[in-house]
Amino acid sequence: MAGYKVSVANEMLPGLLGEGDGMAKLVEAVLNQVLEAQMSEHLGAAMHERSEERQGYRNGARVRTLYTRVGPVSLQVPQARDGSFSPDLFRRYQRSEQAFVLALMEMVVNGVSTRKVTHITEELCGASFSKSTVSALCTALDPRVRAFNERRLEGTRYPFLIIDAMVIKVRRDEAVRPMSALICSGVNAEGNREILGVKIGDSESLASWDDTLGWLKARGLSGVDFVVSDAHGGLIKAVQKHFQGALWQRCQVHLLRNVVGHVGHKDKAEIAAAAANVLRAATAAEARARLATLAQQFPKAVKAIDCLEAGLDDALAVLCLPEKYRLRLSTTNMQERLNEEVRRRERVIRIFPNEASALRLIGAVLAEHHQAWQERKYLDMGAYHDWKAAAAERAAPCGIAFAG
Repeated sequence: MAGYKVSVANEMLPGLLGEGDGMAKLVEAVLNQVLEAQMSEHLGAAMHERSEERQGYRNGARVRTLYTRVGPVSLQVPQARDGSFSPDLFRRYQRSEQAFVLALMEMVVNGVSTRKVTHITEELCGASFSKSTVSALCTALDPRVRAFNERRLEGTRYPFLIIDAMVIKVRRDEAVRPMSALICSGVNAEGNREILGVKIGDSESLASWDDTLGWLKARGLSGVDFVVSDAHGGLIKAVQKHFQGALWQRCQVHLLRNVVGHVGHKDKAEIAAAAANVLRAATAAEARARLATLAQQFPKAVKAIDCLEAGLDDALAVLCLPEKYRLRLSTTNMQERLNEEVRRRERVIRIFPNEASALRLIGAVLAEHHQAWQERKYLDMGAYHDWKAAAAERAAPCGIAFAG
């Protein structure tokens, strides 16, 4: 990346640390200088400079406004005569930041925000907003989020699929309703993580998950051998329908939460530690031996023991995989961390003004994390491919009939 020299006018300095729009003016001045430097770099010559390296000529500038957390920033975007200049500044301006601010703006415009949210919006953006402003921002941002969330998946196999949901609140039909953001990620055959998409559904019902998984397959999702999720009934049935032959792993963290939910506060920590020790066993036989010890140690925790025993086989499905993959694929922790990133924005908004706003913000956050995931490999898949080939020759041990 090129380095740019940026200057700050002396009269701007006193306002930087005080109240007012000093910081916004600083950001505006810096970004305008960066845009001008990028144009000079693109043309091979500065303004009015004579140079044999020149690749074109300027054609004035157009004004473009970015709404940021330091206030509205008015940028003078240089234009080239041949229209070839496309600054990367706006691509670098994070989609989630735009979606976050836009969701707050929509709340104000639609009249559903509290005075507190109105105050937050003006503090973040330094201005009030009209419906036309919101519409213009949606027009710019929605296609980018849609392109990510609807991209084609064929041509790549995804052996590992990790799916989870989070409950959000959305205003619909003059009422605030709980809805679910159904988020799906995968690890492809090269070992890279990808966020495959998000759907907003009425609940974690069979119908919602059936629609979501069918949508993924219609976009080209294939090659799923192993699915990790919690034990929601509708989700399990949808997985069985769409990924017949794939192995299902019940999230061990969710199972532990269910187990300790059946014991009193005094015994929670001790039973949780003992139950986690059961799930850490290297073999199913060792896990059952540890479960028997746990039952003897806590004879009164009948419901907790029964819960752990009922879910044990599904929670140990990961033992069929080579050992190096077991820790990361025994839980939906990867998805839970994504959910927390969404929650950081959602806690401020609290109630989305509509479903489109929810999909926009969540999709934008996920798109950014998807890009960050591409920077390094998540799993070395060599051992997995060797194991799968050997398993196929042995007629699929552990009851696995790979989805293919």
